[in-house]
Amino acid sequence: MSYRFKAELALTASIIAVCTLPSNAIAQTAEDEIVVTAQFRDQTLQSVPTAVTAFTAETIEDAGIKTTEDFVGLTPNVTFDDSFTYLNSFVVIRGVTQVNNADSPVAIIIDGVPQNNQKQFKQSLFDIQQIEVLKGPQGSLYGRNAIGGAINIVTKQPTNELEGFVGGGISNGTGYRAEAGLSGPIVEDKILFRVGGSYYETDGLIENTFLNDDVDNVAHDYSIRGKLSIMPSDSVSIDLRASFNDFEAGSSYDTIVNNSANTGAVPLFRNGGPNDVFSPTSDYPGVTEGDVTDLSGKIDVDLPFAKATYILGYTDLVEDYKADLDFSNPTNPSGIFGGFNLGQAQDLDVELLSHELRFVSPDENAFRWIAGLYYLETDRSLQTRVIVDLDNSAAQFDNAALTLVNRTEDNDNEAWAAFGQVEFDLSDRATLQVGARYDEDKRNQVDPSTAGSNRSATFDSFQPKVTLSYDMTDDILGYATYSTGFRSGGFNAPGVILQDFEDETLTNYEIGLKSKFMEGRGTLNVAGFMSESEDFQFFFVDVTSGSQIISNLGEVDIVGFDADFAFDATDNFTLYGGLGVTDSEIKDIGNTNLETFLTNAGVNTANVIGSKSPKTTAFTLNIGAQFETPLTDNLTGVLRADFEHQGKKYWQIDNLDVRDPIDLLGLRASIRSETWTASLWAKNLFDEEYYADFNPSAFAGGGFDLGFQARPRTYGLDVKYNF
Repeated sequence: MSYRFKAELALTASIIAVCTLPSNAIAQTAEDEIVVTAQFRDQTLQSVPTAVTAFTAETIEDAGIKTTEDFVGLTPNVTFDDSFTYLNSFVVIRGVTQVNNADSPVAIIIDGVPQNNQKQFKQSLFDIQQIEVLKGPQGSLYGRNAIGGAINIVTKQPTNELEGFVGGGISNGTGYRAEAGLSGPIVEDKILFRVGGSYYETDGLIENTFLNDDVDNVAHDYSIRGKLSIMPSDSVSIDLRASFNDFEAGSSYDTIVNNSANTGAVPLFRNGGPNDVFSPTSDYPGVTEGDVTDLSGKIDVDLPFAKATYILGYTDLVEDYKADLDFSNPTNPSGIFGGFNLGQAQDLDVELLSHELRFVSPDENAFRWIAGLYYLETDRSLQTRVIVDLDNSAAQFDNAALTLVNRTEDNDNEAWAAFGQVEFDLSDRATLQVGARYDEDKRNQVDPSTAGSNRSATFDSFQPKVTLSYDMTDDILGYATYSTGFRSGGFNAPGVILQDFEDETLTNYEIGLKSKFMEGRGTLNVAGFMSESEDFQFFFVDVTSGSQIISNLGEVDIVGFDADFAFDATDNFTLYGGLGVTDSEIKDIGNTNLETFLTNAGVNTANVIGSKSPKTTAFTLNIGAQFETPLTDNLTGVLRADFEHQGKKYWQIDNLDVRDPIDLLGLRASIRSETWTASLWAKNLFDEEYYADFNPSAFAGGGFDLGFQARPRTYGLDVKYNF
């Protein structure tokens, strides 16, 4: 199918029916505006002087958002790529990249609790009230890891009336999904509860042609969540939350990418080669299994001078995987390991305990302020193994006689921060906002198998932010921002070629405009930014030693802009869309050890200077429409389409491996009443074939490129009943 035909089909589908506004795509009337808590206060979306995309409960329902990937695809200048293990993903926001086994480029907040491990981002979403995506560094309020932005996920609160829902669905690949929830009072107006859960399984859709089996299967993924709200008085409220997720799924089904016969030694992507996609052919089916336990408590107290909030969060995350390492089979061996078949395994266990105390002054004051303290303890253990694969059995991964590499590491870190923000109403229309945060992160690493292997380092950063906003009219807000972000440094596994990596800091200058038009029926928001990253963190693998390596680039400059709009053309027809442009440039390698490593790996470092940052997509576009029409007195029909275009993706720092642009179309047709909804849906309707992740040979160490295939077209039926 030609690109032109696909674009015409997408445009036609958008015009003739389809879609509810994703992000800030719900153009609300003045009396029905979206309220966000991006700055720890209740504010209307259009009055917040920062680039925010918000998904309401209605949007989440209409768009069929079930996973993190679903809403990221509707957000300009943000991309999400599956890779490696079940919980692993790479999110890129405005050119700032996710790094495996390290801190995220965005702060993830769920019900006020920071999620401090990158593997907490990818998750099933159910019973969600709102999702807010803040772009640009948010270090002054959110601290470490908010270098690219922040994502605030709010689950639905307990209610004072008994209510609930049950739902489920089927999809191709023999997929099944179920969810249910119940909410109500234990003691009316005093103690309220909410419980919910979800379940998902699928046989998969990506076939391993050697094993004649699908390798992206999910044997099970179930989550349960409980919330308790206690209101002992009008000025005190207590929220308790517990959740548990257990999963078992396919893992690490990368494919060796060579010539069109998938047998030669000439990589495809390098120097503009064709973007052919090959099926996995390894002889061992990878598997990931694990569980995540989250506990949190929040106490709000209304004091005469401020609202005091204390938040306690605890997480225990376990993810183990076993998979092929040579990504080949006896019929078509890679030959890179001298005829040996190899396997890889990794056991990850992370415990996190956090405390936050903050005070927020009343909203109505002309002088407003926020002050707070934060503390985090992290215990992280990781074991990485490379074995000789003799019989494709799971048992051999525990056979010491077959183990070639066995790296163990215990990483502990203790972090604390103090932060504050003040706002002055300079006039009826002008507001000055000044904020700052100091973060300190002390990290220790020990190799339990080696005496005296202790390493420690302390990373700290002062992160100021200044924003001047001005209401040009009642419907137009302009703002200018200077902001900063910080991502902590750390240690690679003991014994790898590059031992550690530095902290990354980002300085951002941004101007933006938020506007409403036609009496609130439409919104148009634009923001331009210019950023400078020092010690930019990036990730690559070394297959031959089973190593995952993080390193730094001395300086990366990033410029770009975001734009999104929404327009209620009629009472039942909405158009919306978003555009993101990111132009990044590597200015300096600035790391002698990295430069030596790259040279020895055959990388021409002259190609790195002037290249775009890794995993960057320079251009993103999403556009859609939603049409609603009465079918009977009690039934409404809803048609929705979401079209997403991602421009060229630059996989590594020399930019010699580039993914061609991709176009993804999603359609959803629903019939709903006051109590139930039934929806037919399809994603990636064009069945676009592409790699969600790609590791070129120069940055993989195995002598071949590795591609991680994205999911093909999916479709299914969802039903939900509310009571």
